[in-house]
Amino acid sequence: MQVLRNMVYTVVVVIWVVLDTIVMGSTAIITGFFSEKGNGPHLVARAWAQSILWASRVKVELKGLDNLPSDAPCILMPIHQSNFDIPVLLGRLPIQFRWLAKAELFKIPIFGRGMRGCGYISIDRSNRKSAFKSLADAAQRIRDGASVLIFPEGTRSRDGEIGPFKKGGFVLTVDAGVPIVPIIIYGTRTIMPKGSPLLKPGNAYMEILPPVASSGYTRETKDLLMQDVRDILCTAFDRIREKSL
Repeated sequence: MQVLRNMVYTVVVVIWVVLDTIVMGSTAIITGFFSEKGNGPHLVARAWAQSILWASRVKVELKGLDNLPSDAPCILMPIHQSNFDIPVLLGRLPIQFRWLAKAELFKIPIFGRGMRGCGYISIDRSNRKSAFKSLADAAQRIRDGASVLIFPEGTRSRDGEIGPFKKGGFVLTVDAGVPIVPIIIYGTRTIMPKGSPLLKPGNAYMEILPPVASSGYTRETKDLLMQDVRDILCTAFDRIREKSL
């Protein structure tokens, strides 16, 4: 019986997400054509995410809002437990931020122009020289005021534990010279497990941790920054998980 309920729940939410994405996605792309900084499309994306949270009946408990810089750019680094992290982050973080995206996506007609209008930052990994130039360009965008969200693990966790971190986000951080804001998300793995076709009703918890200054680190010492951020996230994650058990 519970499986049947989850199947019905999944079908209803998926239909809503598809329709919502068509409407809001088209609106975001069109708005992107007339946006210089991408603020308008981000508000559309936020409405899209909030609509998904409403349709799926997911409540998000949010703590640590005071740790978000209000007047300066930062790099947001949440752990990645589930694809449902996306609507949780977009729907509940009350600041403008941008995503990093592969350069190939920007070459798609119309869609690529819309992405540029949304303020997405292109990362070209075709070769080492292009990759370094992309990081330099992205760092300048951040210094100019654009906050960016990066999943330090690079992909969703398969077992619920925090996975190994990728170095690229920390190279970008020390180049930009802005603080990292670590973020814990808990509960989304239960709602939408990796590898499972079914969604399950539930609630999520998000905690924004104090910023970590990057000014004392360089590219040569970025691994120390990566370990410091990882230690902070692992400690907070263990605390929240033990409290939830």
